Amino acid sequence: MSDTNQTNKALVLALWEALDGDDADARESAVAAAMAPGLRWFGHAPVGELHGADAFLAEAWEPLRVAFPELRRDTFIFIAGASNGRADGDVSRDGKHWVTGTGVLRGTFASDYLGIPATGAEVAMRYGEFCRVVDGRIDEIYLLIDVVDLMEQAGVHVLPPCRGRPGLYPPPRLDDGVLVDAQDQAVSDHSLDHLRRFLYDGLNVYDQEELSSMGMADWFHPDVQWYGPGGIGACLSLQEFEDNHQRPWLVAYPDRQVQDLTAIFAEGVYSAAPGWAGVKATHTGPYLDAAATGATIVFNGLDWWKREGEQYVENWVFVDMVHLFDQFGIDLFERMRSQVS
Repeated sequence: MSDTNQTNKALVLALWEALDGDDADARESAVAAAMAPGLRWFGHAPVGELHGADAFLAEAWEPLRVAFPELRRDTFIFIAGASNGRADGDVSRDGKHWVTGTGVLRGTFASDYLGIPATGAEVAMRYGEFCRVVDGRIDEIYLLIDVVDLMEQAGVHVLPPCRGRPGLYPPPRLDDGVLVDAQDQAVSDHSLDHLRRFLYDGLNVYDQEELSSMGMADWFHPDVQWYGPGGIGACLSLQEFEDNHQRPWLVAYPDRQVQDLTAIFAEGVYSAAPGWAGVKATHTGPYLDAAATGATIVFNGLDWWKREGEQYVENWVFVDMVHLFDQFGIDLFERMRSQVS
């Protein structure tokens, strides 16, 4: 497994280095070499789903490079592994190989992006990316940029002040999240098993009445550092997590259930999971400033966890908030346009 992980990490690192470079021809050549012809790319709303390397460059990456011409990647976590994302644990129906990274994309906000007004100042856009590798080529990518947080950096506030702490998305406290070297497979296997039990045997057993039914104190360290997206904010203890995120979330979506995720994998003490429609719920209570709609909704999200012993001490979390509010019938970009027009 470690040889496959190392080969796949080298492939993705080389692609990212070319994408971050200033040579447009080199970016095009690197994409053609690294990506499978039938690439499927899933991104943040309103970009959405794209097919093929040419579409990725033209509709996803080059608009970023135009808006942020000095764009450079600062990666906080970088791991690889084979997925076992199914709730039933049947790896024979999964077993795909993935590479993931998260951190920030830094650059001067030189021209508008997705209609978000340029500031002329440097911004740090939170990003998370998952790449599936098949036969030495990347054939599937999930990428989220924290659009709400970027809006806030541009002085536009489309959601109420977050309950958590705004603007926090740091590297791991021990700065040990970029796993360039191969890791102990036994440790990785334990991390994968631990995460699967947390997701399917912990989060999914909520009785819709008491937070204690999830047993979060068994899974999260009392001083867990939970870094949520723009609109939710960071929680720097289990108590903050329960008060500022978990309770409001479960009031709004008491029946939410983690589905078979796109992938679940681990390397060393780090684990990760992308989930496009990875959680399903009924919107039966208010959330932020959105009244309950009664609609069935799904969440597109990305997560990374760090384990110490049998508890998580850090968790980096993306939720596509634009996509979520679209399902409420609320267009966050229309809110933005009403403020900047």
